[in-house]
Amino acid sequence: MPILLTFGDSNTHGTPPMTDRLTYARFDAQTRWPPLTRAALGPDWDLVEEGLPGRTAQFDDPGMDGLMNGHPALRQALQSHGPIDVLTIMLGTNDVKTRFGAPPETVMGGLAGLLDLATGAEMQARHGGFKILLICPPPVQETGVLAADFWGARPKALALPSLCAALAASRGTGFLDAGTVIETSPVDGVHFEAEAHATLARAVAEAITRL
Repeated sequence: MPILLTFGDSNTHGTPPMTDRLTYARFDAQTRWPPLTRAALGPDWDLVEEGLPGRTAQFDDPGMDGLMNGHPALRQALQSHGPIDVLTIMLGTNDVKTRFGAPPETVMGGLAGLLDLATGAEMQARHGGFKILLICPPPVQETGVLAADFWGARPKALALPSLCAALAASRGTGFLDAGTVIETSPVDGVHFEAEAHATLARAVAEAITRL
């Protein structure tokens, strides 16, 4: 049975668009894009969801307990689960937050570190080889209750797709620009509406079949 591991942040976790900062919510398995992707791939597939709200590709976030760095988390995930057949990575949204002051090239560099870990001999041998799909998230909008966190972030996010496409090509992985098929919600400018989850799931499943 092939196994898909989806690694990401709140948009992989399934956080709906937020109207306040205190309410925790999560779309159900009939709505989130990872389970919908598994269903689109077929009944023989299994799924491991590794989405953490606030996760970054490379930064310890002092505003969120300092535990959001995706690099050690990806190592732990790859050591915890397996053998996997496909890994998707969709990160970068939180890396463009104002408090990190990171230019697009630095965000891309954090994703490069994740790809280097995943494509390295240690992890590939551990799992008997697996394919990787790098997903560039749709660009944020500076609106709603999260606008202050992402002040100045949209230009950085708009620069990421071309950088990520070149990065994926350099590492020999698959690539999907999610911004070509969905947009972030105008409610908070960061998270996806239910319909966008369904659309993204179809695009991810198609991209996986091409790996």
